[in-house]
Amino acid sequence: MSTVNGGISFWYAQEGAPAPREPLPGDTTADVCIVGGGYTGLWTAYYLKKAVPFLNITVLEAKFCGYGASGRNGGWLYNGIAGRDRYAKLHGQEAAVRLQQAMNGTVAEVLDVCETEKIDADQHRGGVLEVALSPAQLARLKAFHAAELAFGETDRELYGARETAERIRVAGAVGSSWTPHGARLHPVKLVQGLAAAVEALGVTIHESTPVTEIKPKHAITPYGTVRAPYVLRCTEGFTASLAGQRRTWLPMNSSMIATEPLTDAQWESIGWDGRETLGDMAHAYMYAQRTADGRIALGGRGVPYRFGSKTDNDGRTQPQTVEALREILVRFFPQLAGVRIDHAWSGVLGVPRDWCATVTLDRSTGLGWAGGYVGSGVATANLAARTLRDLIQQDSGQSGPTDLTALPWVNHKVRKWEPEPLRWLGVQTMYAAFRGADRREATAHTAETDRVAILANRLSGR
Repeated sequence: MSTVNGGISFWYAQEGAPAPREPLPGDTTADVCIVGGGYTGLWTAYYLKKAVPFLNITVLEAKFCGYGASGRNGGWLYNGIAGRDRYAKLHGQEAAVRLQQAMNGTVAEVLDVCETEKIDADQHRGGVLEVALSPAQLARLKAFHAAELAFGETDRELYGARETAERIRVAGAVGSSWTPHGARLHPVKLVQGLAAAVEALGVTIHESTPVTEIKPKHAITPYGTVRAPYVLRCTEGFTASLAGQRRTWLPMNSSMIATEPLTDAQWESIGWDGRETLGDMAHAYMYAQRTADGRIALGGRGVPYRFGSKTDNDGRTQPQTVEALREILVRFFPQLAGVRIDHAWSGVLGVPRDWCATVTLDRSTGLGWAGGYVGSGVATANLAARTLRDLIQQDSGQSGPTDLTALPWVNHKVRKWEPEPLRWLGVQTMYAAFRGADRREATAHTAETDRVAILANRLSGR
């Protein structure tokens, strides 16, 4: 059996493509128009409709709900948020701690809504285990662990090699850090369950309806225009396809593989009984989960960026990327050298120029947006949606400021990416530097982070 390449993602191979919803039938009006039927758009519709049931909310989706990153990600529901350290520098440590605490609570919030709405997304709250495989990675791990404690995550645990192996037997792991604020889930089951819950509340979803341009009070499509006091852009890695947005967020590629179901003996040799999500401290890092049906789904950056901010075609990924991900799998678990790779796919995530996730509502125009999650969007999208809800309620006079509207990522301004070919050259150079640094660190007998990686981080704004 050969590897299935593309077809959106492995998660859709399991669930099958959803029955299509009707496209926009023509010009119409709404109280709130949401562009994008992924996690951010659907969560925003959910919380707005829950808060104000009489609102007329329309969601416009270019393909189908969950076609983008929401249906292709690694299934990491965890408390990481892009840009926290920068927000600490801009707004102070206390503000960044509040942001982190909000993210810690978001993991439980998503799981609670799944229970309330009876969404079975194969969720399992086993936390997140991030491992170190070299002296330099171990030094970064310990610094990372200390930083997380400083941001108030007092329930995080630091492990040595033996304790790490008791959780997951990763070959060569010399230490790890574990947080309980994480869960494994099936991304497509979550997005489809959320879309069904939103429709049950009375929200209108139009699929196969690409929005070509967003203007104040207007979302323009080939089938007609939706006019609304509030128009919210929730398009993450596909933002560059909108008129005037090509340099707003860079669509970064992330690729994944899923193995065949492993045998009981293979799982016995690996451990992983806690179903933690698994990551590492490499510069070009990996991420993985043990799926509900006994596979390993593992991802990494692959070919990080396509010239001109282009996106892939239905998740198809390059053969060299598939092989690179297999090499990571076997490096972590040598006993799986002969395991079959059943599926490979890619998706895009949104990367702002300063690598900071943001939530914004322009009160002068009614335009809002959220995203730039840099790969941490499964949970962050939920916090962003609740924040958009509060911003709209505040703007419309239905409530005052809240704890969420005071978080430091609200209305954060980011400069645009450089024009081509500069951004293509920059991203290619950055990831070449990261991969080279990882190779050198793997064989070096020093705890110092590779200087090239440090320079690449500074130059990229990461």
